Amino acid sequence: MRKLPLTPTVPPARVGGEGVVRRARPLLGTLVEMRVEGLRELQALAAIDAAFAEVEVVHRLMSFHETESDLARVHRTRVGEAVALDARTLEVLRCALQIAELSSGAFDPSIAARAVASGGLPWPDSPFVPQAQASWRDIELLDAQHVRLRRPLWLDLGGIAKGYAVDRAIEILMRAGATQACVNAGGDLRIAGPRTDAVTLRIAQCDAAHTVELRDGAIATSASASLFARANMVEACDCLGASVAAPRCMLADALTKVALLADAETAGATLAHFDAQAVIHARDGWRGLAHAA
Repeated sequence: MRKLPLTPTVPPARVGGEGVVRRARPLLGTLVEMRVEGLRELQALAAIDAAFAEVEVVHRLMSFHETESDLARVHRTRVGEAVALDARTLEVLRCALQIAELSSGAFDPSIAARAVASGGLPWPDSPFVPQAQASWRDIELLDAQHVRLRRPLWLDLGGIAKGYAVDRAIEILMRAGATQACVNAGGDLRIAGPRTDAVTLRIAQCDAAHTVELRDGAIATSASASLFARANMVEACDCLGASVAAPRCMLADALTKVALLADAETAGATLAHFDAQAVIHARDGWRGLAHAA
């Protein structure tokens, strides 16, 4: 899914050995940028390297394209057979199913078959073809290690895994002793620490930028054109995308799809459940969709 750019405004580096350290690498199909404050440079670089390594692990586990990912193993396993997954994949899948339930399927981790049919994803190595009637309700979490499909379907965590990778990176940076950290994965962004930063949202088709204040939270943006095409839906003519602020980036990432695809009442209730807020990027400007209760 194409992500829209998020640009955080960052204060200048402080004088001394514990200033701001920044690094960026191409990962997750975008440029992942990390910023750390409060650590000596060598400590900061070691923490950033560990965070980048964890992002790579999340990608390998949850990529639809990787032939040895957890998703690929599910797709190669016959329906009704249990598949052991990494704890991180199960954590994301559990969250995905919760959001699917609350949003009445507006967020749907079983959307892969439609994405394959529209050319958005490649045909996976699988002994079965998904049933048209299969849905996220046919994904069964058996225990803390295993998943099973009740009907033939293909999983796609592309709408939530990138945000989870950002969360994992932030956790590593903060455990290393950072006082403030920021990870930006091309539209999925999380800031940790006591200071409030201004985050400027820009979209190519919209002249005006929108700035929000973010402290110890996350924000994610999704474009409606690629999302509606992936879901085989007609794009709303005046909606260019949505941004969602939430406590975690995994939630913000997934809830952008709810903000765009669910009806207003369902979207509002789902956002409120996760203490999230949304803004819609429309051709005539920016407007709030729903606010946390």
